Amino acid sequence: MQSLSGVVERIDVMSKILNERQKRLMLAIEAKTLGFGGIKIVSEISGVAKTTIIAGIKELSNGLSSLNKVRKKGGGRKKKDVLYPELRQKILDLVESTTRGDPESALKWCSKSVRKIAAELQKNGYDVSHVVVAKELKSLDYSLQANKKTHEGSKNPDRNAQFEHIHEKVKAFIRSGQPVISVDTKKKELIGNFKNNGKEYAPKGSPLEVNAYDFMSDALYRAVPYGIYDIVKNEGWVNVGISNDTASFAVESIRRWWNGLGKTSYPGATQLMITADCGGSNGSRVRLFKRELQQLANETGLSISVCHFPPGTSKWNKIEHRLFSFISKNWRGQPLHDLVTVVNLIGNTRTNAGLKVCCELDENIYEKGIVISDQEMQNLNLVRDQFHGDWNYIISPQK
Repeated sequence: MQSLSGVVERIDVMSKILNERQKRLMLAIEAKTLGFGGIKIVSEISGVAKTTIIAGIKELSNGLSSLNKVRKKGGGRKKKDVLYPELRQKILDLVESTTRGDPESALKWCSKSVRKIAAELQKNGYDVSHVVVAKELKSLDYSLQANKKTHEGSKNPDRNAQFEHIHEKVKAFIRSGQPVISVDTKKKELIGNFKNNGKEYAPKGSPLEVNAYDFMSDALYRAVPYGIYDIVKNEGWVNVGISNDTASFAVESIRRWWNGLGKTSYPGATQLMITADCGGSNGSRVRLFKRELQQLANETGLSISVCHFPPGTSKWNKIEHRLFSFISKNWRGQPLHDLVTVVNLIGNTRTNAGLKVCCELDENIYEKGIVISDQEMQNLNLVRDQFHGDWNYIISPQK
């Protein structure tokens, strides 16, 4: 048997400069040269498993001409997205309900660290590291960013719990094939030759000339766009009113969406979920909103589940960053000369993600100051959730 010191020196030197296959073959040659017990000796010296050395000996015995790669085709560890095709969606599910920051930004970021997400996945049987999670988040357009202060008024202690409640309820409705819509009133717009923020291409030195001041008295109308965004279908419906932004107007907008798009998209629907802000014409304390929804439930036969976002968190409503932001981009730099311009610009809003928007003009006059009595409220077929019944409730058709 040759000197082991020479074997140790060769393995130590050559292991640093050879690739995986070359090292495997070199160790196989050393083991064969040592003879009986050589595989065990080389394994102990190199720290390489005996099975790897045996594989190298088999390669030597079978000839090397057909092996021109370090590994055989298909060798090596499989990528995690191949092992777990559902991995990306699992990561997205973990961070979706805790998304932070300005929703209108092109980037999104989450408050959970990649190590915590990886640990959560490992608990559920996924053999993934924080590095894999970081790569998947980057591919999903998430990035790690520092805190950004925003003014949201007084913070309710149940705010995050309400976010979770809405998130789980939306998922349940989607799984059962029931429609989920996000609703809100967009910023009211003066109709006339007024400045509209943003820039559009035009001949150099020839900007559109508009009024120097935005006086209400100079406006032809004040447009009130009320939006309905279908979270599943990625479709928007905007009802442009010219009267008051009341609860009656809000529910009429929902009614027009249902008759125009909803009942066609969801022919077997028995329920409708609405996510809305806590204030405004669709606020959680607005009695008229509930009474009008009762009438809508009676007309359509739908049980209507309503979930309001906590006070001061309107930007987390899907409609803000999935519909309204794109409408604003579509008419940037364009004076809203008349109502036809408003309807056409909203109706032609499109995105690369497939957003489609329908828009119509509502010339009805909606009266302000309608008072709903306690007796009318008691007659409603309204059931409040056990968790924050002021924010979460169901209005079912009356028999």
